[in-house]
Amino acid sequence: MGYVPMVLYPGQYIQILNRQFYTGLFMINRNSKILASIFCAFLASCGGTTAPVEKNDVKAMQLPPASKFDLSHWYLTVPLDENRDAVSDIYDVAELQTYSNSDFFYLDKDNHMVFASPNKAATERTSTNTRSELRYMIRGTDQAIAEGAPANNFALADNQHASQYAALGGKLEATLHVDHVPQTAGYPNKPPAYSVVVGQVHSFQLDDDKQIPGFGWGNEPLKISYKKWPNHKNGSVFWAYERNLATDDPNRIDIAYSVWGNNWDDASDPGVNGIALGEEFSYTVNIYKNIMYLEFTSANHDTVNYQINLADNTDVNGEVDPADYVFGYKDETMYFKAGAYNQCSTKTGDPSWRYPACPGTGDWETDVANGDYTKVTFSKLLVSAATPE
Repeated sequence: MGYVPMVLYPGQYIQILNRQFYTGLFMINRNSKILASIFCAFLASCGGTTAPVEKNDVKAMQLPPASKFDLSHWYLTVPLDENRDAVSDIYDVAELQTYSNSDFFYLDKDNHMVFASPNKAATERTSTNTRSELRYMIRGTDQAIAEGAPANNFALADNQHASQYAALGGKLEATLHVDHVPQTAGYPNKPPAYSVVVGQVHSFQLDDDKQIPGFGWGNEPLKISYKKWPNHKNGSVFWAYERNLATDDPNRIDIAYSVWGNNWDDASDPGVNGIALGEEFSYTVNIYKNIMYLEFTSANHDTVNYQINLADNTDVNGEVDPADYVFGYKDETMYFKAGAYNQCSTKTGDPSWRYPACPGTGDWETDVANGDYTKVTFSKLLVSAATPE
């Protein structure tokens, strides 16, 4: 039996069977929805002795991140599989309001929101990369609206069904610093090695039999990343556009653009042009009509701006990319993501550029000791309506 305190007050964390619960709004376990009345009866039957909190639970005894950030329209994916369904666990919008995890999702001493994820852990069905990452849900807690429905997502102005969507475009703003990236890779020259994605625009993935050209592939018109080689003092910030093509199309690649430091395939030292671990920077993603406007700011670097039309196959330089889908993401269903999406996949034996074969044991404490994890801290995360540029 875990520890149970004698007296409970609103807003207090307690521990039962090694799980933390928040008595203010009531922490919900993914595996068992415990009714408050049963919960109280259980407490009354437990002997009433107090005991010190175990070292591992110190961070969990804080308020949940939703107490300091507006997470009323986000759900969270964490690198755990507590319900044993062979995919990473998701905490929906309602559950997230009282959820924290002392390893993977918590508030630090400054009440900033921390995301962490090891190289090896539970992943989503369609990915080999672990994550502690938020997904924006326009529907909020209204689960009568399906996750992939237009009423829960946004579209471009030229989408043929634009009037059905909850929003046309949108704006994502974040301020953060990256605290750690994986330090070892089996294939260090594969671009995703030593990197983490900290913000995304994602298109909704349909079942294979419902996918058609330009719709339902689940690709990403935007991934904002940080990468630091282990022998460098500073790392680099860059973003990538993924061609909107079928999963097995060899032309479906990420095209990366440098922000500060180097591009993702450049092993040279970025020096003073780079961003250090722990150094704060901000990004703004503003998708207005069909154009995605990007702005990156840092106290120690010049502001960097990009823009790209997501409704056709022109690149950031205005040049046509004949290998991309001719209408880009024009008819896709899209949403924002933010957090720590670890790019150091442990998948081995695959020649694809996507898999750097990073090490990992699946034991969190061991992987932290070996440096086989990523960690990102956000001090700001906001979503709002798109604005004219």
